[in-house]
Amino acid sequence: MFGPIGWPEIIIILIIALLLFGAKRLPEIGRSMGKAIKEFKKSFKDVTDELDSDLDSPEKEEKK
Repeated sequence: MFGPIGWPEIIIILIIALLLFGAKRLPEIGRSMGKAIKEFKKSFKDVTDELDSDLDSPEKEEKK
C-alpha cells in the first residue's frame, strides 16, 4: 500500500511542521522529543537490568 519514506516525503513533512509550529518552536520540540526518547531508553534499560538480575538470583541461591 505505502512504500518506504524517501527524501521528498521527509522534506514535505518538515515543511508542514515548520508551517505549523514556526522556526522558533521547532528546536524546542526537537529537544523535548530527544529528552523523552533518552528517558524512555534509560527506563527500558533499568527494567531489563532488574529483570535480568531477578532471573539470575534464583540460580545463585540454588548453587549455595
